[in-house]
Amino acid sequence: MSYGIATRVAGPFPAAVERVRTALKEQGFGVLTEIDVQATLRDKLGESMEPYLILGACNPPLAHRALAVDRHIGLLLPCNVVVRADGDEVLVEALDPNVMVEVAGEENLRGVADEARTRLTAAMNALRSAGSDTGSP
Repeated sequence: MSYGIATRVAGPFPAAVERVRTALKEQGFGVLTEIDVQATLRDKLGESMEPYLILGACNPPLAHRALAVDRHIGLLLPCNVVVRADGDEVLVEALDPNVMVEVAGEENLRGVADEARTRLTAAMNALRSAGSDTGSP
């Protein structure tokens, strides 16, 4: 089972990050958390790597519906979206919400996961204008 939805974006990293935020917002997702992996590894370990952000995206109505089915599902929320430099492009990857159903084993989450996947795919499609979909990480 593939566990991600991905696309490539042309342009500089900071501009790509803003485009990702906009595309997510247009699909009802807010970014609750941001982890700058590049800065963390540099500051804590002295290691260097390409720009790499993990955005914790949340669509409150979908999160509410999922939590109403299974309170433990918070362990799998929010939807993680990775934005990372990859050569001359930026790779954008989102965890496929259907993984939530597989991990939880709760079929009543399927409708929420399907809607979240549709919205994340729409956000990826909005970003795709200058790149091609990779389908999976």
